Amino acid sequence: MSVASSAHEEVSASASIKSAMTGTESSHQRAGSAGSVISRTSGSQEAEPCHVEYILVAEFEVDQGPLMEHQYPTAISGDEHMLAELMLPDQAHLYEQDWTIFFLHRDAEQVEGKEADSTGQPPLIYVLNLVITKHDASVKRGAKVKAMAICTRHPFLHIYKPILLLALEEYFKYPTTETLEKLYNAVNEMDLSCMPKLSVLECQILAASDNKEMFIEKFEEMQRNASPIQRSPSSLSQLQNGDGGLMSNGEKNTKPAYIDLISGRKNIFINRDTHEFETRVVYNGIPIPVKIPVAILPETVGDFSLIQLITTFSTPHSQNPQPFTLHPHLTTNGPYTHPIIVLVNALLTQKRIVFLGKAKPSGEVVDHVLAACALASGGTLRDFTRHAFPYTDLSKVDDLLRVQGFIAGVKNPAFANHDDWWDVLCNIDTGRIKISPAIKQPSPSELVHANLSFSGITNPDTGDNAFMDDVLHCISSRFGENAVRARWRDWIVRFTRMAAAFEEVVYGASALWIGNEDAHVVKGHGYVWPDDATKMRDLLANAARIEGWRNTRSYYAYVQDLAKLYTAKPIKTLDLHHQLDRLRTLRLSHFASSEIFLALHAAMTSPEAINQVLCCIPEYQGGVFPIAVGLFHPYQKTRFATVEILERLRDHVAGRHFFNSMNRFQRLAFVRLKGERDACYEVPVW
Repeated sequence: MSVASSAHEEVSASASIKSAMTGTESSHQRAGSAGSVISRTSGSQEAEPCHVEYILVAEFEVDQGPLMEHQYPTAISGDEHMLAELMLPDQAHLYEQDWTIFFLHRDAEQVEGKEADSTGQPPLIYVLNLVITKHDASVKRGAKVKAMAICTRHPFLHIYKPILLLALEEYFKYPTTETLEKLYNAVNEMDLSCMPKLSVLECQILAASDNKEMFIEKFEEMQRNASPIQRSPSSLSQLQNGDGGLMSNGEKNTKPAYIDLISGRKNIFINRDTHEFETRVVYNGIPIPVKIPVAILPETVGDFSLIQLITTFSTPHSQNPQPFTLHPHLTTNGPYTHPIIVLVNALLTQKRIVFLGKAKPSGEVVDHVLAACALASGGTLRDFTRHAFPYTDLSKVDDLLRVQGFIAGVKNPAFANHDDWWDVLCNIDTGRIKISPAIKQPSPSELVHANLSFSGITNPDTGDNAFMDDVLHCISSRFGENAVRARWRDWIVRFTRMAAAFEEVVYGASALWIGNEDAHVVKGHGYVWPDDATKMRDLLANAARIEGWRNTRSYYAYVQDLAKLYTAKPIKTLDLHHQLDRLRTLRLSHFASSEIFLALHAAMTSPEAINQVLCCIPEYQGGVFPIAVGLFHPYQKTRFATVEILERLRDHVAGRHFFNSMNRFQRLAFVRLKGERDACYEVPVW
């Protein structure tokens, strides 16, 4: 192990407070570095960043308050007291065990280009913190309260929870740096060399699918290329069946074997799920299994639950609805707008949001903050977690109020009494959301400009009530967390596409649509409505929150992301979302539908182009159904083109799962038409 020079590690105390707490671009200019990159080297190999960069330990002293005991391998900040306060949350002594998460921000000027994230910004340092209270009659107040935290760049920091539990228990027995060194070495020796690297489009496909074998070929390829010592315990199928993984009857073994880490026995089969990469961390001689998410969407940090967030604020509202203070950006369905819609509107329009949980563990408050960030992101938008404070306290309110549009989690009830500190207060204890009477109203010119473009439209409806009914039905029917996340992703994507149409109607052009329709082989782009009247009603209903979103960080970040995605995507002569939505929702003429099928046939010529199409037809929206309809088109040329499209899907690493989801009627039509096509193009024998 090698550690970067300590001269680059140390920072001033005042700079560290701003760096850790504000999280804004302005604070980056005056903040100190959270520490230079710690790297691991092996011989002449290129240095690799560590999984965990720092380990912190703090203790609550009755006479002195929170104190930092250790920072390993070097000091992450000059202001130890500030970090110790974050690690020891309010009322931590009331719980035997509690978890918190907070973020540290690097100084942009001290971060090398190769260290920056995909957006060019300094990467966040995610801090997972565990607090344990041990009752001991021999000490003052009868208890010892210690906290241990790990600092990592991985947003999936929840995987370290079991290791952190063992390590802090060990530290209670042996409070030395050797204990921290043992933990540091163990987590950084975790092997991720066999974890497949997916493209942006492949991540979207995997995240939207419940199929546990999606992209399994990529896992198998990584395993074949790895040395035996690197292979994941969940994929050592060679132990039983040889390199081919075949069973005695010649069929492929889809249940890989692994070695029982305790007894060493073989032939224990587990179900593989390609949504997670399975590896292990060996700490103190104990092999701890770890499952790492493979498809990580933007703004996804930790193991939060959208279901928990929605249920917390939906249940009281359904039992006893209470009216909100009207605000154009927030109450888009009037005073009885659903509280979750009020929350997501506040996130989209960059309001100051506080989650208060006086009677809840800090970990539950943190989970609500992280879930709210993911709710507004939908895996599409970003810049919410960068300005989020999953846990903070009253002593840092001045730094907090310098941030525009923060999302903060607190436990001190004093926040509820200062409605000038927040725009929206989410009380986790009561399940109620409150809009501050001191909230700033949008400028009249913003709303007048929008309303003038939709004069004469009556009875606008956002459709949010029907959407929330569908989400709550998913929850009550136990469809699961993935189903709820998928619906919110659809809602966010629909909102952004409607925002693009709104800008085109009101301003004549949109920064949210990139392309040249003159170069499109089939004309049309954007969201699809059945008629112009419905379109204008929807745009008027959403006008206020769209205008509120247009001046936010997430809007400008999304414009940048769209430009990068347009450059990377292989199909540029067709708006795939638009054309597939036309097939899915409209009654088209034979010529118009044929035009779309033929354009798809011409465009799907590479694996990445097929990935782009698959992103537009997720399985929970019917999958390949709108394409399979082409098998019954009256034009023979179109039917044969559809057969070839489906053949390409069948031979594609992810498309084959979509192909296999076709019903029997579609499969019979495919087989019949394939035979007809082969007969038509069969070369006669002379």
